[in-house]
Amino acid sequence: MLNVIREQTDPVPQPHNKALLPYDVVALVLQGGGALGAYQAGVYEGLHEAGIRPNWLAGISIGALNAAIIAGSPETERVARLREFWETICAFSIEWPAGEGLANALPFAFDISSVRNALAAAKALVHGQSGFFKPRFPSPLWSPFSGDAATSFYDTAPLHQTLERLVDFDRLNSGEVRVSVGAVNVRTGNLTYFDTAERRLGPKHFMASGALPPGFPAVEIEGEHYWDGGVVSNTPLSRVLSGEPRDTLTFQIDLWSARGRVPYDLMEVSSRQKDIQYSSRTRAVTDQALRIQKMRQALQRTLEKLPASAKSDPELRAIADLARHRSYNIVHLIYQSKVHEGHSRDYEFGLSAMRAHWQSGLEDIRRTLADPRRLDPPAPEVGIVTHDIHRPE
Repeated sequence: MLNVIREQTDPVPQPHNKALLPYDVVALVLQGGGALGAYQAGVYEGLHEAGIRPNWLAGISIGALNAAIIAGSPETERVARLREFWETICAFSIEWPAGEGLANALPFAFDISSVRNALAAAKALVHGQSGFFKPRFPSPLWSPFSGDAATSFYDTAPLHQTLERLVDFDRLNSGEVRVSVGAVNVRTGNLTYFDTAERRLGPKHFMASGALPPGFPAVEIEGEHYWDGGVVSNTPLSRVLSGEPRDTLTFQIDLWSARGRVPYDLMEVSSRQKDIQYSSRTRAVTDQALRIQKMRQALQRTLEKLPASAKSDPELRAIADLARHRSYNIVHLIYQSKVHEGHSRDYEFGLSAMRAHWQSGLEDIRRTLADPRRLDPPAPEVGIVTHDIHRPE
């Protein structure tokens, strides 16, 4: 039976030490979602202050970029590097000069946040984002050239430079932390994972994971071209759970919510479509994991019926190892959209929006860790548990 726990508590962080966590793997699973990815950075800051150090990072799109910064930085500098990355790509020269004070001075109720976010989105579309992407001139709609110039609206060369500056790729590939990032092979349509357990990763692998068409160009790696992994699957949870069976604690940080109200206008239709398209299919993945757990239990019962002489067979010993009990605990956090955020929230790269997203992630993980029981392994007869925790509005 899969336990889904929905609960709310006061945001009082409790310290946890990785050495005390009874798991072989502590994974951080990061979904794609553009500007909303600052929420993941806030969650990581909360994990870091609680002494939790993930040893496997799996990401798609902006989640892959956050993973690169974390794994490619000294442990004591990870939060600072994340903040530098987000301050860089969210630099916005059209901020309100009076900040929040302007809203307070207005003689009528006015939500300045929605206007500020709309300006940030418009700026990103027209001018690009510092250290991230810049618009192509001429537009690909009128380009006389072929290749990237004709197939994407933005040039991501600034992102390559940002990754080279902020990420130590020797450290990232050292094996200290495993990193897996998903991208789609444009030719075959298959989702591919670039994994430090299998190859050395560089800037292009992370850029490929975030190459969302038609905004960004496909990234060529070893003769193949890749797009954003979110085109096929926006959440790499299956990568973590389908690996070698080991006791695993997973922090899954989603940026899109599958649940939402029925749209009442075309703008809400666009927003709701994104939610559904890019939200995770966590229940499908955990249901599959639960079926595998039941199969292991059935194998254990079968093996117990064999005579002692048969159990010494090498193949049966291998089966017995695969059938051994594994614990899977998934702590699932989902970003909750604000009232003033619309269909453009994934490319509202303003500093104010970024800082609000970051703070939401930090508060959510502190609230989550306030109850240390959420990190406990499930009972052997269950095998897998999901804590589905939503921040109160």
